[in-house]
Amino acid sequence: MTDTPDFVTETRLFYDTVAEEYAAAFGDLRPGTPLDRGVLHGFAGLVGEGGEVADLGCGPGRVTAYLASQGLSVFGLDLSESMLAIARREHPGLRFVRGSMLELDLPDSSLDGVVSWYSIIHTPEEHLPALFAGFHRVLRPGGHLLLGFQSGDEPRRYEGAFGHDVSLTFRRGRPERIAALLGGAGFAVRATTVREPDEARGEPVAQASLVARKPGD
Repeated sequence: MTDTPDFVTETRLFYDTVAEEYAAAFGDLRPGTPLDRGVLHGFAGLVGEGGEVADLGCGPGRVTAYLASQGLSVFGLDLSESMLAIARREHPGLRFVRGSMLELDLPDSSLDGVVSWYSIIHTPEEHLPALFAGFHRVLRPGGHLLLGFQSGDEPRRYEGAFGHDVSLTFRRGRPERIAALLGGAGFAVRATTVREPDEARGEPVAQASLVARKPGD
């Protein structure tokens, strides 16, 4: 077994510590803005009713639950046991498991869809090719991937979140750069969406999403 990277350990500690406050602030059933929900709804339509989907980095399960409401057979995976406890409490009919996106314990070609909704933002760019290769591996030919992330170049370091003595780096990415990395992992990008920041939600930069497909039948 390989050593756990420092950024993974830091991410787990951060969300284990702030889980309840984070869920209270962001854990409602309907994720994001109407535009974000439109992207998630469109992804669900591409996958098709009953499609098997993993919500990777699911946090308190709000996206998992939304995708389930769209007819997908979806489960959530997260590093943080504290986040998973909230997800199981709030969405008892859904399955949530602990794990790392970087070490997916899933068979090859076992899923119709993969979602990483604002989950790649704590992963340094040099680790993204391996991460995207793992997403590609677990998808069936013709399966779809949805990424959500903050658009930009400069990372932002958050210190003392919700009054706790923890810190974490939130990394941003240019859609064209993320698309190039997905192409290198064997994906074909199908759609790119960039929306302006929602000031009412405290968003400091534009928000982006990419839908990509694993070529095949």
